[in-house]
Amino acid sequence: MFYDKAKIYVKGGDGGNGIVAFRREKYVPEGGPSGGDGGRGGDVILEADPALRTLVDFKYKRHYKAERGGHGQGKNKHGKNGEDLLIRVPLGTLVRDADTGEVLADLVEPGQKVIVAKGGRGGRGNARFATSRNRVPTFAEKGEPGEERWLELELKLLADVGLIGFPNVGKSTLISRISAARPKIADYPFTTLVPNLGVVRVDDERSFVVADIPGLVEGAHAGIGLGHQFLRHVERTRLLVHVLDAAQVEGRDLIEDYKTVNRELQLYKPELASRYQIIAANKMDLPGAEENLARLRRALGENYEIFPISAATGEGIDQLTYRIAELLETLEEEQPEHEILNEHRRLVKVERAEEFEVRQENGIFVVKGKEIERRLAMTDLENEAAVKRFQHFLIRIGVEDALRAKGIKPGDTVRIGDVEFEFQ
Repeated sequence: MFYDKAKIYVKGGDGGNGIVAFRREKYVPEGGPSGGDGGRGGDVILEADPALRTLVDFKYKRHYKAERGGHGQGKNKHGKNGEDLLIRVPLGTLVRDADTGEVLADLVEPGQKVIVAKGGRGGRGNARFATSRNRVPTFAEKGEPGEERWLELELKLLADVGLIGFPNVGKSTLISRISAARPKIADYPFTTLVPNLGVVRVDDERSFVVADIPGLVEGAHAGIGLGHQFLRHVERTRLLVHVLDAAQVEGRDLIEDYKTVNRELQLYKPELASRYQIIAANKMDLPGAEENLARLRRALGENYEIFPISAATGEGIDQLTYRIAELLETLEEEQPEHEILNEHRRLVKVERAEEFEVRQENGIFVVKGKEIERRLAMTDLENEAAVKRFQHFLIRIGVEDALRAKGIKPGDTVRIGDVEFEFQ
């Protein structure tokens, strides 16, 4: 089975906890704080690997978590950083955030990497909080939780040339003739159930990759037949070779076949219909093919190059192959999606206040805010000094004022994340 879509959960490693410690040395009666910081959590990284062909590995394992950082130690010893988790994916994998739909990366180069979940920062030990006013801090930070998210992976094959056309027009026979690919070939529609890739070596210096896309039928853009799930693989190609059945073995008209397939490309993605296209009139070894080729030339010959071929006998294959190679030298490569997005993206740095929201749910005052929840996760709630520091942070950014504006009274319950407090 060919798997070209997957959904996985990734989580960066949590940062290690900072610790509370003091020097205990002879002749140093009041040693100062010496708690070390926690180590950084490992990142989750995706890497493009040309040895992989499908996303099948993600069918069996869907959850990935990097190593957490080590905890700090006394004598100002820092914890060990967590190991990064490297996940290999096939070339041509498009990575999206499953919740927002944002494109995070388009992995099209061998070895290309992207961090999809950053590890959390290590918590600071008490030695980091010593000041002239508080020389003996009795609290430390817990490690910051690592980023977590669900990802959608979508594989779009990397090929220079895409073979398109109705089922059973000879695309698989053609790719087996011009390359070393050996797809399943039989005399019935939808023999090709998965895209096939083949490398065509023209001469010592020129070669290209061709993809045999499963046959398209009318309504493919809306999910009819098998074409819908594989149309995405045409998007990477620079040149389309439209294979038509010149002998009309299936009883369909080859000119109507041409119009139908191009209409499906237009409905799926308009720019695909304008992609450079040549026509391969196949099955020229069968009766009736010459007459149909003449009609095809009259209808489309002014706008398209038409190559009469027989994938079964090899007739016309060399001329088609050499022409494809010549065209590829002049056609520009398709831009990866992340590069297209970056053209319209500009970086603006602004200073802004901490963002949060206060609302009431069933009599409980709920405070939501990314930075507030991050600070809470790094606060040791068993340590009174650490809790007091968190309270001061809430007052400083205006949470207490916002709660009072919502009508909170002493004794009411406040919830931040999964933790509930009593307002005093």
